[in-house]
Amino acid sequence: MEGQDNQTTGARPHEEPHADIYGEDGAVLSSFLAQIGAAIADRDTLTLKREVNDLHQSELGDLLEALHPDQRRALVELLGADFDFSALTEVDEAIRMEIVDNLPNAQIAQAVQELDSDDAVYILEDLEKEDQDEILSQLPFTERIRLRRSLDYPEETAGRRMQTEFVAVPPFWTIGQTIDYMREDQNLPDRFSQIFVIDPSFKLLGAIDLDQILRTKRSVKVEEVMHETRHAIPATMDQEEAAREFEQYDLLSAAVVDENERLVGVLTIDDVVDVIQQEAEEDLLRMGGVGDEELSDTVAATSRSRVPWLLVNLGTAFISASVISMFGATIEEMVALAALMPIVASLGGNAGTQTMTVTVRALATRDLDIYNAGRVIRREVMVGMLNGMVIATILGLVAGFWFHNPDLGLVIAAAMIVNMLAAALGGILIPLFLDKLGADPAISSSIFTTMITDVIGFLAFLGLATWWLHLGAGTG
Repeated sequence: MEGQDNQTTGARPHEEPHADIYGEDGAVLSSFLAQIGAAIADRDTLTLKREVNDLHQSELGDLLEALHPDQRRALVELLGADFDFSALTEVDEAIRMEIVDNLPNAQIAQAVQELDSDDAVYILEDLEKEDQDEILSQLPFTERIRLRRSLDYPEETAGRRMQTEFVAVPPFWTIGQTIDYMREDQNLPDRFSQIFVIDPSFKLLGAIDLDQILRTKRSVKVEEVMHETRHAIPATMDQEEAAREFEQYDLLSAAVVDENERLVGVLTIDDVVDVIQQEAEEDLLRMGGVGDEELSDTVAATSRSRVPWLLVNLGTAFISASVISMFGATIEEMVALAALMPIVASLGGNAGTQTMTVTVRALATRDLDIYNAGRVIRREVMVGMLNGMVIATILGLVAGFWFHNPDLGLVIAAAMIVNMLAAALGGILIPLFLDKLGADPAISSSIFTTMITDVIGFLAFLGLATWWLHLGAGTG
């Protein structure tokens, strides 16, 4: 028996890359874009189909991103039923929604029937609930149920990323029966590397790899050669956790099960690669305080994603400014301090960012945990001390010669050592603290780490300078 939600998928097989559309820089050739643009302007459907239909879905996605918005809509319209909707999984969300919003729901419903279930869900999940319901209502009952089930799982879970097309057989079948079934049934998935073994209630019992089937005699029963699926993934598991399972155990595919251990889908390595890339990009963007921004976003959308953290940064900047204002008299007495303060802030901030980046990445990959946190903290403190001494020596000498004041060089050197230690501690303790609270350390670590280095750096530098001036005045 096959997966209960299985059906023939019309997704186009992956073709060989179309070598003619990319330049040496990896971008779509301007000559190819001009050719496609001319065909669109002339509404030359035959030329468009000849040039576009052989493209891999990722290449078509690159083409869509390179075209002007009006050309994108026209291209999809002219290709009609020949447009490969799987290419929409390869473009930015803004471009995908721009294209989908200009298509009738009836056309989208027809197209998603030809896609693998994971690609169909990827396109449907961003639509309004009303549009989703209208599209699903036009699908065959079985397909409607399986897509609705995937959409009902929370976002960024294995249930959203899984394929509901899979091959499953009972344990009492022989290997010969299984091979004949795979050869004769036309409703199997296009590609698969594992056959799952289930009981009558679809509870997962085990799995067999295709290479093992090829090496086993036809008379042997499936239950004799199947292995336990030790890495079955709950449908509600976070997709990042699922990707970590693939990485740790070198999986090519994994069964996805519901809360009753029933087989509901399969997660494959191509989906996991997308998840890994998506999560890495998400962490990088969040560390920069830009949210889920994409290159195709509008000016207004981009501004909205950046302003909130800029406002938070403004608040922390006022804290740093208030520290400086405490030493206004000292700065007026020695103007050289104002020239050197940016150096203290810049070096401390960069050092803190270095430590914070390593820490956030280690937390994301689970390489940093309660067992090695103490050792890593000690290492970062030693690194901060060593780097602080190196930078302090150079900066102290430069400042002393620059302002012809050796004492000022000693003051800024001491302040730099203190700030580098603060940067090391802030860069590792702030992400650890946020992670302990259940917050994403990638989102706000940079702002708070910068605040710590600025405040500590200014306090150390201006405080030591004030003490030194008072000491000199007292001596005088």
